[in-house]
Amino acid sequence: MPEPLDRGVSPETAVPRITLSDGSRIPQIGLGVLRIGNGDVSAVVRAALESGYRHIDTAAGYGNEAGTGDGIRCAGFAAGKPRESLWVTTKVRDSQQGYDQTLRAFDAQLESLGLDYVDMYMIHWPTPFNWRSGDTWRAMAQLRSQGLVKSIGVCNFMPEHLDRLYGEVGEYPVINQIELHPTWQQRQTVEYCIRHDIAVQAYSPMARGADLTAGGGIIRKIAKAHHKTEAQVILRWHIENRTVIIPKTTVHAWQRISACLISHLPLTNTKRSIPLIHRSGPGTTLIPFRTADKAGLG
Repeated sequence: MPEPLDRGVSPETAVPRITLSDGSRIPQIGLGVLRIGNGDVSAVVRAALESGYRHIDTAAGYGNEAGTGDGIRCAGFAAGKPRESLWVTTKVRDSQQGYDQTLRAFDAQLESLGLDYVDMYMIHWPTPFNWRSGDTWRAMAQLRSQGLVKSIGVCNFMPEHLDRLYGEVGEYPVINQIELHPTWQQRQTVEYCIRHDIAVQAYSPMARGADLTAGGGIIRKIAKAHHKTEAQVILRWHIENRTVIIPKTTVHAWQRISACLISHLPLTNTKRSIPLIHRSGPGTTLIPFRTADKAGLG
């Protein structure tokens, strides 16, 4: 379960951590830096860390690991106790999967980041038509044994990919990062992960903003009932489902909102709202307003 919320003034202590199957504890809210240029990302990362973020998610494919590492250093989080408090994730490129290729790729990535280790190294895609995930995993396990990688995860793996990986290496990843939001809930994959003690991490947790107005306004209605924003309701939905989330932003004010919102959105009334969102998504029908009214949200 997430750690109890700290209601103190420090935003980083207000963000709960999820304990993964290997014992590592990942902050439940992180900053994703996809599509932020290498020249811009340093300032974004530095501002995020200064505003309370303790979880940064990048990848070789984003082309901004050097800038991400620069932001970490400029904020004073590259070494010592600050580094111990920070979670850094990166991912291997599809074209660099395979045992030897992954080892070489990681050396270059770690040098770009300017760090001594990363907290999470991920297989970015399963590439089923050129499957190399087993060999890639073995390389990552070697890096883990050397202390260069703390935890190993995957991205965009469906149950059949997770089955195949487990069949080859006898181990499940500690986390699976997938696109996940109220209108694309990927329930089969999420349920598989829960059964096998694989944490779920969501990228695009608000569908790049599209879910703010989804479902004929149901999320807006929930937000209004609780005097919160639509974004806060969606992020709270993720938090209560124990999903690790990495909303992407370059707006400093958004960084502060995301880091602090957990301690500002009460649990007492939102629990009635969460099932309304949980029943939306592909293959289902959003609950109409009259049902929401009966649930006490009108």
